[in-house]
Amino acid sequence: MTPITIEPWLNELMAQGYCVIPQLLSPRILSDLASDLEVPFRTTPFGQGHFYGYRTKRFGSLLRRSTRAPEIVMEPTVLALAQAVLGAACDRIQLNVAQAIAIHPGELEQFPHCDHDMWAGVKGAHEYLLNVVWPLDPFTPENGATRIYPGTHRNPPTDFSELPDPVITECEPGSAICFLGSTLHGAGPNRSSGVRRAIVVGYSLGWLKPYENMWLAYPPKVARTFSPELAALVGYAQHRPNLGNYEGQCPSVLLNRGRRGKLGAVDALRPDQAAMLSEFARGQGAQR
Repeated sequence: MTPITIEPWLNELMAQGYCVIPQLLSPRILSDLASDLEVPFRTTPFGQGHFYGYRTKRFGSLLRRSTRAPEIVMEPTVLALAQAVLGAACDRIQLNVAQAIAIHPGELEQFPHCDHDMWAGVKGAHEYLLNVVWPLDPFTPENGATRIYPGTHRNPPTDFSELPDPVITECEPGSAICFLGSTLHGAGPNRSSGVRRAIVVGYSLGWLKPYENMWLAYPPKVARTFSPELAALVGYAQHRPNLGNYEGQCPSVLLNRGRRGKLGAVDALRPDQAAMLSEFARGQGAQR
């Protein structure tokens, strides 16, 4: 297997707040996915609100809508980037969102925003999120290509007058538009006569509440069809210590068709915590 090289993209991502990786996926994968999503793209109502837009459609649960979706969510270079950006601040990363977006003609420019603002924690010590936009149609200045404000992850403006000029992410299907949760961005206005479609896949720190409720999107009967790695990414894994458990155990037990009997709680601790508790228990005369 060829080693994955992410250093150039990681350096650009951390320096500018974003990077665009060309030709990372075969356009055929994106074309197949778009075909699988044709009905929800057609039947999903337009959004309501100045953030979601009144001429934009959005829907999630992509991993049960298309067999191509796991290939996008589990793309190795992107996963390695997400781990490099987020891994130091969590025990495991998680899928935050897998959403399809269609911006129709006449939609206005989206409010420039940072996606990490959905969480109220103090910012600056670490990143919360890595987002990836996968175009399903060519991204152009006319059809609402994502606008990214470089450097705002390090120097957040206090008002719109301080915004740098945006980068308009012109690219073709197969490219991956990656940006940090701390980077200001927004969809451009669609002044064209066509629809601009894309997939947004986001990865966040494993101890955060995700944007998309994964256990409702992918209940056990759906998650049983996933690979163990994908099931863990969507939430069927504990984040040590003991977060996201089911009856005190890893929720992956729900994917075991042969499971029988009651469950008893089992510690899920980081090595440093396990060592500390073992030492404390020995001081109390514990034999194990």
